[in-house]
Amino acid sequence: MKTEEMLTEKAIELLKELISIQSFSGEEHHTAEAIERWFDTFDIPFQRETNNIFAKNKHWDDAKPTLLLNSHHDTVKPNKAYTRDPFHPHIEDGKLYGLGSNDAGGPLVSLLATFVYFYSEENLNHNILMVASAEEENAGPKSLRGLLPHLPKIDVAIVGEPTLMNLAIAEKGLVVFDAVVKGTPSHAAHPNNDNSIYNTIKVLEWFKNYTFEKTSEALGDVKLTVTQISAGSQHNVVPAHTDLVIDVRVNDCYSNQEIADVLKAEAPCELEERSLRLNSSSIDTNHPLVQSGIALGRETYGSPTLSDQAALTCQSIKLGPGDSTRSHSANEFIYVREIEEGIDLYVKILSGFLQ
Repeated sequence: MKTEEMLTEKAIELLKELISIQSFSGEEHHTAEAIERWFDTFDIPFQRETNNIFAKNKHWDDAKPTLLLNSHHDTVKPNKAYTRDPFHPHIEDGKLYGLGSNDAGGPLVSLLATFVYFYSEENLNHNILMVASAEEENAGPKSLRGLLPHLPKIDVAIVGEPTLMNLAIAEKGLVVFDAVVKGTPSHAAHPNNDNSIYNTIKVLEWFKNYTFEKTSEALGDVKLTVTQISAGSQHNVVPAHTDLVIDVRVNDCYSNQEIADVLKAEAPCELEERSLRLNSSSIDTNHPLVQSGIALGRETYGSPTLSDQAALTCQSIKLGPGDSTRSHSANEFIYVREIEEGIDLYVKILSGFLQ
């Protein structure tokens, strides 16, 4: 049996084990132990920080730049539409079912197999750092973001998420704003020309029609969406304020701070951002890692969804087996062939980049 074939078989076995273990964000202790056992199987030294597991290639050289391979082993909670046991891994019609199979178990085990494939290789032009991270789904403090201070400097990264093994060369950032539209409180029976709910109409129109000037080639426009609205507690009282939540997906032409500065200066209401840490990310299309993928016929695109790329300051791509549209869906699955093809493509892309 060829090494790559053996690793693929072991990767699928590991994915089944991971699916069978509950690992909601912040509760990944037992999946971390399963990943530790994976490294032990191949006699690869590793380190653990909370529920993050990481390892270096055998011939690490501090003088060389570092490539990070990263994916996560936490999951969201299964939604109520599931008709299958989310913790029962089983294959039907070539599909491996189970919670986290697609997001991001498939990419994770494929990257782990790829790391083992290159682990003992000599004369690579980059070090390889493998990180199986926790708390990605909730962007928690013990996620990759919290691990980074414990890691060597990273020069370029592959973040494993389901992309159909196409190259997400840019990813939108996120800023969530809380908005307050004020008015004059009163009894509903009395005249009031300063009703905060009515005042919200023009504010909603403003947000609906507002556009940012810069358009990204990979990510398109900044997308601004009002996603929540709440006001009042009694039928006979005009509320003093109406609260809105605005979700802003940021392209790589702006920093989150720039978005916040512009909107807080121009919006016709009070705004306060919740966080500025989930910035957009990108990589130069001429980067050798991207070019290695393009040479294999892989497409490039800009991703609207967030991942651990948001924690990184280096250039990075999002790349992995599986389909993003299946993520967080009921009866989640990944095709077994996608894992087989994913490992093969990871190996080929890195062979073109590292050697």
